[in-house]
Amino acid sequence: MNHIVTQGIVLARTDYGEADRILTLITPDQGKLRLMAKGVRRVRSKLAGGIELFSISDVTFIRGRGDIGTLVSARLIRHYGAIVTDLARVQMGYELLRLLHRNTEDESEADYFSLLDHALAALNDFPVDTVLIDLWFRAQLLRLGGFVPNLHEDTDGRKLDASGSYTFSFDDMAFAANPNGRFGANHIKVLRLLFGNYTPSVLQKLQGGAELLAACAPLIQTMFTTSLRV
Repeated sequence: MNHIVTQGIVLARTDYGEADRILTLITPDQGKLRLMAKGVRRVRSKLAGGIELFSISDVTFIRGRGDIGTLVSARLIRHYGAIVTDLARVQMGYELLRLLHRNTEDESEADYFSLLDHALAALNDFPVDTVLIDLWFRAQLLRLGGFVPNLHEDTDGRKLDASGSYTFSFDDMAFAANPNGRFGANHIKVLRLLFGNYTPSVLQKLQGGAELLAACAPLIQTMFTTSLRV
């Protein structure tokens, strides 16, 4: 039998039969996997300790004839254990797993695995605000899905002015110049950071971040609900 070794993060678990469980994992090089973990719900199962939620594990599996393979072995290599000590962070963790599961195909790119790893690391770091983590995660899912707003030119193709005021056009996914608009240079800067290659721990250091995030939150939420699966 051809044993395949990779890393995985559990996205979902479904009990099967008396002691088995079907796992859905995201991996960096095998896409999204559905694996049968036989006997994992038994007290003395050797698999159970290697497939904890909010963790990265080394997994060995065998592909099945259908959609479900068989988990052969699992070894925990990084566990974000602080998450489970705070109910709000646990709930957000479940939501991030669900959103990534909903918005990835079986042949998903390695970037999705990396995104979830960074998100769990941020949730495990209590100084990092959960509102920031949520908005950053949604912005990154939008980016990976190809739904990035134009944060450099307005709807007329003019370069965004640092002193300008803007409204946002969801039809154009861009800002429109408007003297009465409530968005300015600082809001655009925050959005560039959220959609850029920065982690939440870096964005946490942004001055005035809480107010700017609150102002940008409706934009990202609407982009997400109109472009991706909620």
